[in-house]
Amino acid sequence: MEFTIRPLSHALDAELQHKIDNKTKPLGSLGKLEAIALQVGRIQNTLSPTFSNPHMLIFAGDHGAAKAGISAYPQDVSWQMVENYLQGGAGANVFSRQNGMAMVVVDAGVAHDFGEREGLINAKISPTGTRNYIVEAAMTREQCETALERGAGFARAAIAKGCNVMGMGEKGIGNTGSASLITHKLTGSPLLECVGRGTGINDEVLAHKRALMQQAIDRAQLPSDADVMTVLREFGGFEIVMMVGAYLAAAEAGITILADGVIATSALLAAVRLEPSVLDYVIFCHKSAEAGHIVQLRALGADPVMDIGMRLGEGTGAMVAYPVVCSAISFMNEMASFESAGVSKNIC
Repeated sequence: MEFTIRPLSHALDAELQHKIDNKTKPLGSLGKLEAIALQVGRIQNTLSPTFSNPHMLIFAGDHGAAKAGISAYPQDVSWQMVENYLQGGAGANVFSRQNGMAMVVVDAGVAHDFGEREGLINAKISPTGTRNYIVEAAMTREQCETALERGAGFARAAIAKGCNVMGMGEKGIGNTGSASLITHKLTGSPLLECVGRGTGINDEVLAHKRALMQQAIDRAQLPSDADVMTVLREFGGFEIVMMVGAYLAAAEAGITILADGVIATSALLAAVRLEPSVLDYVIFCHKSAEAGHIVQLRALGADPVMDIGMRLGEGTGAMVAYPVVCSAISFMNEMASFESAGVSKNIC
């Protein structure tokens, strides 16, 4: 697929900054909110940005490598958590309801037959999930391209309903391993820095996980300049590749993107490598407690909105940060200026 993503115009920057600076407050006193207001104004090309029909797209998929012992949880937890989403009981459900975000759940390749279920989109690339990337490529080139195309389609469907702010979430036991391999290959950072505890594994299991990740790297023998689609094909998950497509389609449509944690950001890394201008549309919502996220944020030059020790995934970090992002829009649109309030701007 080809995407046409326009770099953001800076034509309104001076006017946006003037509006921000002339609110009834000391210069810079609203910290990151001011940077967010400027960015969203730039994305929407207006001095009065607004959000409409916010969406969180959650892609679920299983990983063949999960059966090798890289997670504290068995693979069945993937489909069980999808059931939890459908019943409204997961953290993602709680925060989406709290913040008025539509939550779309997509089965990208969970190793379970859900049947026809209300609230679940069946978009399985494979009924058994990916293959075990420790011993073979996770997916074929055709599967990778199909996942990318379908992910883009789901983003476009939400945008067609009036969505202009969107986040991506995921579920898939073992997908922090996949994210760590993608991060290692796309940033060139040492593998040791990219592999974390995921669902909360102990030191012994972490050492085992790192050894398995090294086996996967040794098996694939990819050059340092391997193209993104090859990296995704070798180590990705169907849910991760669908997120890549969704990021690209969201940026192409010119909407605001809310970035979550380590798995979602591994997909974002891939999207940015394919189309660098994607980065213009991204608000980094939080700093995950997962080790590899630090590597990703550094590579992308990101300054997240919050750092509160979250590492749940599912798009929850983006959901929790969303009200803060909305606060930036609110002060931009509703806070009085020095002139309108009759407040002296002179500094003694």
